[in-house]
Amino acid sequence: MNVPAAWYLILAAVLFGVGSFGLLTRRSALIMFMCVELMLNAVNLTFVTFSRTLSDIGGQASVFFVMVVAAAEVTVGLGIVVSIFRRRSSTSVDELSELKG
Repeated sequence: MNVPAAWYLILAAVLFGVGSFGLLTRRSALIMFMCVELMLNAVNLTFVTFSRTLSDIGGQASVFFVMVVAAAEVTVGLGIVVSIFRRRSSTSVDELSELKG
């Protein structure tokens, strides 16, 4: 049973839409990080779908590099969020804007 590539692309578009909606509407830094990760996974699904459709391994290689960058982003981002939470007891982005010089 083969699933058409269009279904994967529709799923990726829905995931990307949910991630971008969450990124634009939520004010918690942790939820914003989760939404960015959701968007990156939607892009990865698109890369793998086109890689499978075109029988090319380039899309899967791109997914590997996107996952490495996403892991580094989460590590650094969560370290910053934990550090700010220890000082301010909040992860609200509205309160973090006060940190501007």
